[in-house]
Amino acid sequence: MDAFEKVVEKLKELDIPFELVEHEPALTTEQADAFIEGIEGVRTKSMFLTNKKKTQFYLLIMDDKKTLDMDLFKELVSANRIRMASTDSLSDKMQLPAGTVSPFGLLNNKEKDIQVYFDKNIIDEERMSFHPNTNEKTIFVATSDLFKFLQAIGYSYEVVELHS
Repeated sequence: MDAFEKVVEKLKELDIPFELVEHEPALTTEQADAFIEGIEGVRTKSMFLTNKKKTQFYLLIMDDKKTLDMDLFKELVSANRIRMASTDSLSDKMQLPAGTVSPFGLLNNKEKDIQVYFDKNIIDEERMSFHPNTNEKTIFVATSDLFKFLQAIGYSYEVVELHS
């Protein structure tokens, strides 16, 4: 079963409805947005981050139009230094290639050692969009169902206030 099928299977098992859009591989958030223009739901970017010593891993979900202030985020999570995790760490922790990071990658995190954060600005949105472990598809789910999904696979999440 491939990474995408795993996502669909889990959503169906949890009785979570979703809307799926298939498209060419999206290599940037701008490309991804163009493929799903006109469909209701906040466009997200999921950033896989780590601390300096690679002892803590963070999945941050935010509006794809926003730029992350790394200094602010490191303060919010009480880390010395924050940076993008390497493609090796991404592969090791979520079995995903770069460009496909989303909360659905947590299905592959056997150690359950990734802390999940959402930007406060998007949690009141009705629906969110993500790549379901492939950049050739975009999936839309209700925000409340995404939280249900996270809880069902053993993750809690925190809401942080990121400034634009």
